Amino acid sequence: MASLSAATASATVRSSAWISATSSRADSRSRFRLRGFRCSVRRSSSMAGSGGRVYGLPAARAGGSKLTIRAWRRMTPTPPRNASTAHPTADPTSDLLVRARHLAPELVALRREFHRHPELSFQEHRTAARVAEALRGMGYEVRTGVARTGVVAELRVGPEGGADAGSSRTVALRADMDALPIQEANAHDFVSETPGVMHACGHDAHVAGLLGAARLLADLQREGHLPTGRVRLLFQPSEETMDAEGKSGGRRMAEEGAMAGVHAVVGLHVGAHLECGRVYLAPGPFFGGADTIHIRVEGRAAHAARPHEGVDALVLAAQGVLAAQMAVSRRIAPERRGVVSLGTIRGGVAHNIVCDRVEIEGTLRYFEPEVRAALRQAVTEAFTALETQGATVQVTFVDGYPPVVNDAATTTRVRAASARVAGAGVLMSEEASEAAMTAEDFSFLAARAPGAFFWLGAALPDAREHHHPRFDIDEEVIPLGAALLAGAAIELLNPEPR
Repeated sequence: MASLSAATASATVRSSAWISATSSRADSRSRFRLRGFRCSVRRSSSMAGSGGRVYGLPAARAGGSKLTIRAWRRMTPTPPRNASTAHPTADPTSDLLVRARHLAPELVALRREFHRHPELSFQEHRTAARVAEALRGMGYEVRTGVARTGVVAELRVGPEGGADAGSSRTVALRADMDALPIQEANAHDFVSETPGVMHACGHDAHVAGLLGAARLLADLQREGHLPTGRVRLLFQPSEETMDAEGKSGGRRMAEEGAMAGVHAVVGLHVGAHLECGRVYLAPGPFFGGADTIHIRVEGRAAHAARPHEGVDALVLAAQGVLAAQMAVSRRIAPERRGVVSLGTIRGGVAHNIVCDRVEIEGTLRYFEPEVRAALRQAVTEAFTALETQGATVQVTFVDGYPPVVNDAATTTRVRAASARVAGAGVLMSEEASEAAMTAEDFSFLAARAPGAFFWLGAALPDAREHHHPRFDIDEEVIPLGAALLAGAAIELLNPEPR
């Protein structure tokens, strides 16, 4: 997806002592350590060819056993690391990763349950119902049916139970829930049970991770360890597509008030192309904006033996495609990023008839509004020029997702919180956290409040990348993601950086 350098890494959870983050470029296995986890290019030899993975979890979980929401609700609260000495003034982020590690088997089981039952955009009814039930069991105030199938949950937090939380800050955490129309080709024991539908972008892990963060925050609230305020959880439908009105789930949630009163919003995306356990986060444009292009070139049919009597829409369309690419390369300065990708071309009815109509579709991607305008102009001029050769041309642009622009101050605080939760070694440098041209409708939420969106590396050595029938992630990052999201919320509940 992004143009970040991919590292093929899998993870093995270590239940050993709490260890400080370290990093070594000299390690030929691209291994690094963070508190409570070790990520390395490693696979259990006992699992080779079995189609399953142990992931360092108890054997009962490794076999793909199902975890019901009822069982999740019955779980006893995760004990603080030092319950006998815990007090409200202690740093609540200090043992988040230890707490999350205790939840790892349940979080992985939840991810696998969602993976077995994927649902397409704006059809996430089962997922939403299970999410809502789990959140109510944790003590959250829950609203369903937001943006059709979305769930919004809120926790009032504070040392005295949040009695005066209304006057304090509200922090939102977001996860998307929808799957893709792809037939899964994996061989593990939790493959999709819905023909032609698959979680091929990691949204199942996003939902499980945010439920983990919800649990961590609810436990800390009961212990009186959180600053006063509100945490709002956004389980969003339809990130992958827009509806007939041209609106995605993120846009609809924003329009329906899910971001009302929010002071900061944070989200993450697992990266199957990025080094396991690494956090990629930088201020400024982080995901590109994307619009859809629709082009129609109409000519005049004729017999293939007498092409001069017609207007060949296919030949002219080919000229337009090449002219558009040339114009883009000469209109956009090299230091300013923009791309036009024309992905489909359809035309013609028979091999011996001059084509009279061609339809072309594609996308344009950008970070800056000026580049967007220049790309639109370049494409339009490249194709309308064909009218001088007898064609009729129509070029239409459909607004898509705006760029995700990470707020500088919020990004700085989330990076600091991530270092406290998992150690500084988990963070890639801002320079290495290169912006991606892929689009993400988190942008609609970040337009309503300062936002920070980051990649969480989840690469496996043998899995394919996003939107592929063999897509998969290293599940060890799910509890890490839960801890990072909870840590970001705690940091941003405070009015000033700590």
